[in-house]
Amino acid sequence: MLAITAFLRPEKVMDVQDALHAKGFYALSKVTVSGRGKEQGIKVGEVLYQEMTKCMLYIVVSEDEKDLVVRTIMQSGMTGDKGNPGDGKIFVSPVYESYTISTQSLDI
Repeated sequence: MLAITAFLRPEKVMDVQDALHAKGFYALSKVTVSGRGKEQGIKVGEVLYQEMTKCMLYIVVSEDEKDLVVRTIMQSGMTGDKGNPGDGKIFVSPVYESYTISTQSLDI
């Protein structure tokens, strides 16, 4: 199993969720976060915004589903035809174990 963590622009989250849902991926966690990437914020006029609001999606999938999910997030999370700085980032990590609290059982 793999954990896919995606940081997205807030205005693209519903597009990503809808695209994932259309491909059969219903389960995810969503958290509003703030931070900055390598661009170190954005300057609007004389004001420098050092942290931007993003949305973090967390999805656990099997290894054979990873490419489809990553591709779906990238396509639906991109702004404009060619994307823009700040569109987001995706991280893929291994999941070693998973437990269901209500049944107190190991899932993997």
